[in-house]
Amino acid sequence: MNKTIPEIIHCRVPTTRYEADPSEGLSAEQVAEYRENGWTNRAVEPPSKTTAEIVKSNVCTYFNLIFLIIAIFLILAGSFRDLTFLPVIIANTLIGIVQEIKAKKTLEKLSVLNAPKATAIRDGAEVTLAAEDLVLDDIVVFTAGKQICADAVVLEGEVQVNESLLTGESDEITKRPGDELMSGSFIVSGSCKSRLTQVGEDSYISRLTLEAKAMKEGEQSEMILSLNKLVKVVGILIIPIGLLLFGQQFFVSHETFRESITSMVAAVLGMIPEGLYLLASVALAVSVMRLASQKVLVHDMKCIETLARVNVLCVDKTGTITETNMKVHDLILVGSSSVPDTESGENAPAPQKEELSLAVGDFASAMSNDNITMAALKEYFKDNNGKTAVSMTSFSSKFKYSSVTFSDVSYVLGAPEFVLRDDFARYQSEIEAYTSKGFRLLVFGTSETVPNGKALSGRVTPLGYVLLSNPIRKEAPETFRYFEDQGVHVKVISGDTPVTVSEVARQAGIAHAEDYIDASTLKTPEELEEAILKYTVFGRVTPDQKRQFVQALKKNGKTVAMTGDGVNDVLALKDADCSVAMASGSDAAAQAAQLVLLDNDFSKMPSVVLEGRRVVNNLQRSGTLFLVKNIFSFLLSIFSLISMVTYPLEPSQISLISMFTIGIPGFLLSLMPNKNRIAGHFITNILTRALPAALTDFLMVATLVVFGQEFAVGSEDISTAATVLLAIVGFMILYRISKPLNWMRWTILIGSIIAFIFCSTYLNQLFAISDMSRKCIMLLVVFSVATEPVLRYLSILVDSISSFYRKQKIFFLRKREARKAK
Repeated sequence: MNKTIPEIIHCRVPTTRYEADPSEGLSAEQVAEYRENGWTNRAVEPPSKTTAEIVKSNVCTYFNLIFLIIAIFLILAGSFRDLTFLPVIIANTLIGIVQEIKAKKTLEKLSVLNAPKATAIRDGAEVTLAAEDLVLDDIVVFTAGKQICADAVVLEGEVQVNESLLTGESDEITKRPGDELMSGSFIVSGSCKSRLTQVGEDSYISRLTLEAKAMKEGEQSEMILSLNKLVKVVGILIIPIGLLLFGQQFFVSHETFRESITSMVAAVLGMIPEGLYLLASVALAVSVMRLASQKVLVHDMKCIETLARVNVLCVDKTGTITETNMKVHDLILVGSSSVPDTESGENAPAPQKEELSLAVGDFASAMSNDNITMAALKEYFKDNNGKTAVSMTSFSSKFKYSSVTFSDVSYVLGAPEFVLRDDFARYQSEIEAYTSKGFRLLVFGTSETVPNGKALSGRVTPLGYVLLSNPIRKEAPETFRYFEDQGVHVKVISGDTPVTVSEVARQAGIAHAEDYIDASTLKTPEELEEAILKYTVFGRVTPDQKRQFVQALKKNGKTVAMTGDGVNDVLALKDADCSVAMASGSDAAAQAAQLVLLDNDFSKMPSVVLEGRRVVNNLQRSGTLFLVKNIFSFLLSIFSLISMVTYPLEPSQISLISMFTIGIPGFLLSLMPNKNRIAGHFITNILTRALPAALTDFLMVATLVVFGQEFAVGSEDISTAATVLLAIVGFMILYRISKPLNWMRWTILIGSIIAFIFCSTYLNQLFAISDMSRKCIMLLVVFSVATEPVLRYLSILVDSISSFYRKQKIFFLRKREARKAK
C-alpha cells in the first residue's frame, strides 16, 4: 500500500511510503529514494559550537571589547608604547581558539565511534548500521539494552519498555504488535521487529538529545561558576573606576590627556583577569584530549572537575567489579546438600539432573537471546526436549523473573525472593550456601498459574538452582584500593542477592564488603537514607531505588559518582554528580552518562580522577597569580582616588609584570602533573592564597608613593621602583604556590626571573623601565627587604581569620543540626 505524506521540513520533499514485509525490509532502491527525499534519521544535533562559533565566542568577548576601547584611546593619546598588552591578548585568544577546535575535533571522532547502532532488515538480510543511517519505514530489530532511535510501531514480538527519560516514570510497559514505541525510551527485555514511523527532526529523540546533552545554564562546575562570578563582578567595577580615575587625573589634578589615559588604562588592565577564564577553558580542553587518548569519551567537560571532588562512588557488580560476560557454573537440584567449590564447580551427580537440564534447555530455547544471562543459559543448556512454547514473558527488572508456558507446564526462572516469596525461608539456608560463595543464583521451578509478566500470584515449586558467575576484573582490587586510599567511599549497588554481592565485593578488595543489606527490606525514604549512609553493599536493588540512593547521598552533602552499563542504571546516572558508563553496556546508559569508558576498562577511573585533580589544583595555583594583580590594582585605584595621586604604574609596566609573574608561569603550571586531593571551594582557596600577596603589593607600592612624594622622588623613578617591587612579590608568591618544587617548577620560576631581568634591561624603553636616582634606589632596597616579613605576617593573619571562620561555620552548622534533631 502506497501513500503520500506532506512536506513538513524545508529540506524534505514529499515521498512515497512503502510498507515492507517484516522479514524482507526495504529494498536498496526504496532506501535510496527515502534518502534522496530527505527522510533520514539524522537527529537535531545538540547545541555544540561550529568552528566559526568558536572563533566568534573567543574574539567577541566583553573584555576584548574593553581592550579594543583602551587601545583606541591609547592610539588617540599617541601612547603607542603602552600597546604592549595587545600581543598577549591576541596570543591568548588564538590559543583559546586552537585548543577548543582541537578538543571539538577529538570529541567528534570519539562520538562517531560511540554513536548508537541499530539492526535493520533490508533486502531480506539483517544489517547493522549507525542509527543516523536509518530511513522512514525501515524495519528495525530492537533488543534489550537498545535505545529506541526513532518513533516506531511494533510489528512482531513483545518487549518491556522503560519510558522514564520521557515521562519520568520508571515503570516497565509491555509493547505488543500494533503498539507505538517512542524514541528516547529503551528496551528493558525482549525483542521485536518494528517499522519506523517518525524519523530525524520529527521524532522525540531530537528533543531528548537537546535536553540530555546541552549544558544548561547553572549546571557548570563550581570552578567555572566561581570564575563567571568573578569576571562579572570585575566587568561591572572597571567601568566606573576607570571613568573616575580619568576624571580625577584630567579634571582635578589637571594632568594631560595622554597622562590621564595611560594612568586610567594601567589601573583597568591590572583589574582585568584577562587570561584566567581562558586558562580554565584551555586546561579543560587539554584534559578532554588527554582522556580521549586513553579511550575515555567526555560528554560533559564539567564532570572532569566533579569527579576529582567525588567522595562516594556507586558501582554495580556486573560490568564494573566483574566482567560483563556471564557463564553458567552449574545446575543444582533442590535439596542437594553439595555445594560446588568456587574454582572447580564440581558437585555430586543426581539421577534427576539430566531431566531437569533438558527442562531448562526447553526454557532457554523458547526465550530470545536478549540479555547476558539468557545468552549464558542458551550456551550451557543446548540440549532440550524440543517442546513448543505457548507463551512467554521476558525478564522484568521490577519483578525479577521470566517465564515460559508450554501446553502442560509453566516454568519460571528468577531471583529466589521474588519467585519463592513466602516459601523463601524454607530454602534460605540452602540458597545462601551457594550465594555465600559469590555465585549468582536463580531459582527454576513450575508455577501453579500462568505468569503474565506482573508480580507472581500462584505458588512456584522450585526444581533446581542455576548458578552463574562473572569473573572478577583483574584490575578491580588495585582500582578499589586506590579509591580507598583517596578517601572515596565505595557503595556496591546490585539487583543480585546481598550475600552474593558481598562476597564478590570482598573478592574485589572493597573495604567493609561485609556490611550489606537487602534493599527490598527498605520500605520508607527514611530507612533508605539511613541505610545508604551506614552500609557498603546493597542487594536486590530496584532501578528506582538506585536513583533514590544517589539522591539521598547528595542530600547529605556527598559528591556522588555513579557507574553503570544497564538500562536500569539510566535514572541514577542522570541524577549523579558525575556519571560513568561502559561502552559495551546499553546504548541508553552510554548516552545518559557524562563519561564513557570506550574500552570498558574500569581501571581507567583513577587516571580520570587524577586528570581532574591536575586541572583544579593547577588552576587554583594559576588563579592565585591572576587574583593578586586584580586585587592589588583595585586597592591601588581606590587609594589613588582617595589620596588624589596619579596612578603610579604605566600600562606597559603592568604588561611586563603580568607576562612573567602571572601569564606565562600560570599557563605552564596549569599543565603540570598534580595528584593532591582537592579541599575547600575554588574561589575561597584562590582568595585566601592571593590576598596576602595582593595586600603586600598594595602596602608596599602605596607607601612607596607616599615616601616618594615626601622625598621628592620623580614619578618615573617611582613607577620603575613600583614595577620592581611588584615583580619581587610576584616571584615570591610564584615560589610559594609552586611548592613542592621539582625540576620543572624550578625551571619555570628561574626562567621567568631571567626573562623579566632581560626585558627590563634590554627592552627597558619598550616597558618604560628608566634609570633610578640614588634616593629611589635606597627606597627600593628598604621596601624590597620589607616585602618578605610583611608577606609572611599577612599570610599568618589571613590563615588565622580563615581558620576561625571555618570553625565558626562548623559550630553553627552543628548547632543547627542539633536543633533539627530535637
